[in-house]
Amino acid sequence: MARILAIGIATLDVVNVVDGYPAENNEVRAVSQRIVRGGNATNTLVTLSQLGHQCAWAGVIADEPDGQRILKDLAMHEVDISACHLAHGKAPTSYVTLNQRNGSRTIVHYRDLPEYDFASFQQIDLRSCDWLHFEGRNVAQTEQMLHFAADNTVAVPRSVEIEKPREGIQQLFEHADILLFSRSYAVSQGYQDAEKFLKKMARQARDQELICAWGESGAYALSRDKQMLHSPAYPPAKIVDTLGAGDAFNAGIINAFLAGQTLEEALESACRLAGQKCGYMGMDFLK
Repeated sequence: MARILAIGIATLDVVNVVDGYPAENNEVRAVSQRIVRGGNATNTLVTLSQLGHQCAWAGVIADEPDGQRILKDLAMHEVDISACHLAHGKAPTSYVTLNQRNGSRTIVHYRDLPEYDFASFQQIDLRSCDWLHFEGRNVAQTEQMLHFAADNTVAVPRSVEIEKPREGIQQLFEHADILLFSRSYAVSQGYQDAEKFLKKMARQARDQELICAWGESGAYALSRDKQMLHSPAYPPAKIVDTLGAGDAFNAGIINAFLAGQTLEEALESACRLAGQKCGYMGMDFLK
């Protein structure tokens, strides 16, 4: 069992399942609705917890009922929240429209909370951690965290998820051991081809493992010795819910490396885990 600390946000997800996405300025009745905890970092931790790891989250939680709902879910999944702090405001909320015909989802996100800061991160005892995972957000503060972690936990791997094209996000690249890129980030940089994208990223990063999930096409990776690797996707018989699949993929990568797998093996393991999640509604897909 490894101890994994993730730094990022937790959200409240209001998920409306529809039988086909509505056109603009139109109305559609939801087939069902569920309200659950979400957020990239915490979804990854909940998956890793189900895989048997000891998980901790560092983030900001709203001092209001929705925040308590999020904390209750994390407690149920045995995620340590001792590094978190409360703040006044509204829990970040994602309003998700999930198309049951193909599993696609559209999200409207609202947040009214400060980001987790470097001063809070400095108070964490990093010596007990076996892995540090960061959401690529709040760039200036996250860069300080990564630099501090590199100085104080030389042997602890640091992964960074690069999901969105935030201003200055490239500043985080050099501080990570593993960069986990999303397909949407690659597209935002003008790439429709994962291999070309990773080769470009290799010129911006140092000697790291570069990984990019590519949806139905599986995932690609560029190793430290510049070997391009690919794993196909492993979709379920029926795609039920793609929400959180990328977070499950990231958990699969972390879990595989902690188990001593090679990059090629880790890529396949993560694709299988993400595919398994897509066949299940919600994140409790390993129980």
